[in-house]
Amino acid sequence: MKGFFKMLLAVVVGCFVAFGLIIFVVFGIAGSAMSKKPEPVAPNTVLRLNLAGEITDRAVTPNPMGSLPSSGLSLNMETLGLNDILKAIARAKDDANISGIYIEQSGFGGGMATLEEVRNALIDFKQSGKFIVSHSDMYTQKSYYMASVADRVYLTPEGGLSWAGLGGSVMFYTRALEKLGVEPQVIRHGKFKSAVEPFMLDKMSPENREQTLTYLGSMWKHWLHGVSKERGIDVERLNQLADDMSIVSTQDAVDHGFIDALLYKDQIIDTLKALTGTPTDKELKTIGLQKYVKTLTPSGVPNKNKVAVIYAQGEIGMGKNSDGASIGSESLSKTIREARRDSTIKAIVLRINSPGGSALASEVIWREVQLANVVKPVVVSMGDVAASGGYYIAAPASAIVASPTTITGSIGVFGLLMNGKKAMDKLGLSVDEVGTNRHANMGSMHRPLTNEERAVVQKGVENVYATFIGHVAQGRGLSTERVDEIGQGRVWSGANAMDIRLIDRFGGLNEAIAMAAEHAGLEGYRLVEMPKLKSPFEQMMELFDKKAKLPLNGPLGDLYAKLLYLSKNQGVQALMPYSVEIR
Repeated sequence: MKGFFKMLLAVVVGCFVAFGLIIFVVFGIAGSAMSKKPEPVAPNTVLRLNLAGEITDRAVTPNPMGSLPSSGLSLNMETLGLNDILKAIARAKDDANISGIYIEQSGFGGGMATLEEVRNALIDFKQSGKFIVSHSDMYTQKSYYMASVADRVYLTPEGGLSWAGLGGSVMFYTRALEKLGVEPQVIRHGKFKSAVEPFMLDKMSPENREQTLTYLGSMWKHWLHGVSKERGIDVERLNQLADDMSIVSTQDAVDHGFIDALLYKDQIIDTLKALTGTPTDKELKTIGLQKYVKTLTPSGVPNKNKVAVIYAQGEIGMGKNSDGASIGSESLSKTIREARRDSTIKAIVLRINSPGGSALASEVIWREVQLANVVKPVVVSMGDVAASGGYYIAAPASAIVASPTTITGSIGVFGLLMNGKKAMDKLGLSVDEVGTNRHANMGSMHRPLTNEERAVVQKGVENVYATFIGHVAQGRGLSTERVDEIGQGRVWSGANAMDIRLIDRFGGLNEAIAMAAEHAGLEGYRLVEMPKLKSPFEQMMELFDKKAKLPLNGPLGDLYAKLLYLSKNQGVQALMPYSVEIR
């Protein structure tokens, strides 16, 4: 037995030593990789764009170990930042060493507005006279919409192209909850506030179906005009081809003008060599987007005047946030306050990509935006979605810029409490509660709300809604009656929002920055991005310290994430109707 414990102790100590050595080696290699200066771009190089991976507004966790050799261990850290993508394309336009852009991808990892911004950046790049060539084995509608701006669009002979219109689906959990014995107790304002419909219905309400078809139709119309302009195909014809499912084979795509030719990868390389004047017996010089981003250095003359870009992405909750993928009221408020108090920052661009969340957290952030806008111009740049609480915090800005395909609006609020008494009865569980007053245990999941309690919660929801539309009315120069009319929780596309004065201008992040500088009267300035990103060392320490996450994907994962969010964020919610993925 004594020998056994000695062996056990030796194994434990060995594990600790081995783990320490691994960390030491990883940090050493990563430090070496990060300190290595990027190689300059060689003349006559082609920039490769592959945007099938996840794209966020800002790459909050640039992978500090991205340069390490692959070992089969996936750390799931690397994402592309839209800010870096836009910078890279803009710099490539004027980079004498970049001959053109080659788009190689089968999908697009960002949302609709992100797609629009990248596409517009490519259109601007074409003004340089440099070429853009696109090739894919399989074009999704998103990737084809972006590729349609290319001078030449190619497809693998046995590949495919999707062209059928925009659609979406919503999963409903009502019957599953009934079987479990869980009763959702819903209190909401707004006939279009459908955030809670998956918990109370088994199909879309007529109002939800109406609003969804409206904004999908608006986005599809915008896409049709975009493709029509670049490919020279009539809008009516594009619609007819989608309705008739005419694009079945790759040759169909060529015959109908979507594709210029069917080529294999080796033929694409030969095409790019011809465009760059590279001899056939020489290697084509290319550089990937992420590697090219690392070669970029700040451009322009140093200037004491700054325009701050503050990123707000993810669901809105109380407190701090540390991952950059959610919005903590305390953290974002502090960042806005710092920008307001910094005399060298002359204007602020608040980049919002959020479906909303806690109404109280949104109110806290709203106050800081309002205070900042009194001191200096605050321009909001809306990303893929800036709705409900996301619109709440945008309302007091000097101006709001959005893409025609941004999802916004959803001016409405709701409360959701779960009554699990029947589920507990099924399991043979019981709870006995005590309280000093009649409603001390109000909101407990062990019993339903009484009529009196429900009325109190409803009053709270109505009060929050009244505050919400009051803020929007004040910020947008509208009457509360008009805001209530276009509110009611209804979701709008950016194109719809322009018509009803919820936004001021179409555009992306770059257009918002230019507007902010114009409002501040700046001829020269430099950009600062906030909040400050953590160092690679801090990121790596957080990586090793992270708790394991429940490995759920798909609809169950979405449900789990939503329930987890609601369990952590009590109170009235100003949240988007559902997580929508348009395809």
